[in-house]
Amino acid sequence: MLDALLPFKRNFLDRNGHKLHYINEGQGEPVVMVHGNPSWSFYYRNLVTALADTHQCVVPDHIGTGLSDKPDDQGYDYTLSCRIDDLEALLESLNIRENITLVVHDWGGMIGMGYAARHPDRIKQLVFLNTAAFHLPSSKPFPLGLRICRDTLLGTLLVRGLNAFSSAASYVGVKRKPMAADIRKAYVAPFNSWANRISTLRFVQDIPLKPGDRNYQLVTDIENSLSQFAEAQVPTLICWGLQDFVFDKHFLDVWKQKMPHAQIHEFADCGHYILEDAAEEVIGHIQDFLSNHEAKEVPGEAD
Repeated sequence: MLDALLPFKRNFLDRNGHKLHYINEGQGEPVVMVHGNPSWSFYYRNLVTALADTHQCVVPDHIGTGLSDKPDDQGYDYTLSCRIDDLEALLESLNIRENITLVVHDWGGMIGMGYAARHPDRIKQLVFLNTAAFHLPSSKPFPLGLRICRDTLLGTLLVRGLNAFSSAASYVGVKRKPMAADIRKAYVAPFNSWANRISTLRFVQDIPLKPGDRNYQLVTDIENSLSQFAEAQVPTLICWGLQDFVFDKHFLDVWKQKMPHAQIHEFADCGHYILEDAAEEVIGHIQDFLSNHEAKEVPGEAD
C-alpha cells in the first residue's frame, strides 16, 4: 500500500552509521522540502509529483522518522542542531549549493531556516506552511497538550506507549474533511512501536521555552537571521491553515511582521496539515510562485 501512495525511489545517506532516507525526484532548480513532527516525507508526496517535471525535489526523512533509521538516545542526539547538520550533510552530498527553494512545515521551519542562516547565499526563495523559525509568540500560551508531552511522565507514556501524538495529529490536523483511512495509516505507520516513537517525543521535549533551555540561543540566532531575508526581499510565499491546533494566527502574525514582503494565502477552514486539507490550492500557489520567480534570460547575454 505504501509503495502505491509514495511511488518514489528510496535513497539513503549514511549519517554516522545511521541511514537517512530521502526522496530525490526530477531535474532542474532544487526544491528542498523539510517536514516536521509527527509527520515525515510522506507529507510532501503530492507536491513532489506536481513539481518533479520542472524541479529537483529533495525531501529528507529526519532521523527517527519515516523510512530513516530510528536509533535510541545513545545512537543519536535528537536535537535541533543535529537536525540542521543532517540537512546540511544531505545537500552537500547531492552538491546542492545554489538557487534553493525551501519549503518548510512545522519543525521543518526551524530546521530549514537553521540551514538557511548558515548559508543565506544559497537560498533563492522560501515557502512557509504552518511553521515557525522563532520563539513562541508572546501572545500565545504554550498549548497544554504539548506541555504534558514535553514535561510529564504521562506525556511520555501517551506518546511512546500509545502513539497519541501522531495518531491525534492525523485526526485533528485536518479540518475540511477527515483523512482517508489509508492516508492516516501511512502517516502513523513509521511510528509503530515504543522504540520507533522516540523522535516524536524528543521533538516536543526539544522545544525551548526560556533562556537556559537547550537550543534557546540557537532559536534566537535563527530568529535574528530572518531579517536578512526580509531586507534582501527574498521571494517568500506563506500558505496557512488558520485552524491549526498549534501554529495558529499568533504565529502567522509574527511571520507578517518578520517577512512583510511575503505573499500570503490564508485558509480559514484548514488545519495543520495544509497540504492535505487544501492540496490543490496550495500546490497551485506554489507552482505559480515558482513560475513567477524563474530565472529570466537577459537579452544580449545568450550566444
